[in-house]
Amino acid sequence: MYLTLAGTFGTYLVFAAVQGEYGLFNRIQIEADTAQLLIERDRLATELAEMENRTRRMSDDYLDLDLLDQQARDVLGLVRPDEILLR
Repeated sequence: MYLTLAGTFGTYLVFAAVQGEYGLFNRIQIEADTAQLLIERDRLATELAEMENRTRRMSDDYLDLDLLDQQARDVLGLVRPDEILLR
């Protein structure tokens, strides 16, 4: 009787250690999610830096004429007569 109870309890502990809420499989899943979120964070940080750079270049203190020309062409769809448009 005691051996059966101890075996059942031991089996439960092993199952909980592998499949439980704080088990091995959940830890692996959390680490994979963490890695994916870190990649997304880095991508968003790069995108934010690009937007900040573009915003600074369009500010009153520093005006990049090439960027202004590009933005005007993209928004308004303008092309000079001597240019060839490639899409």
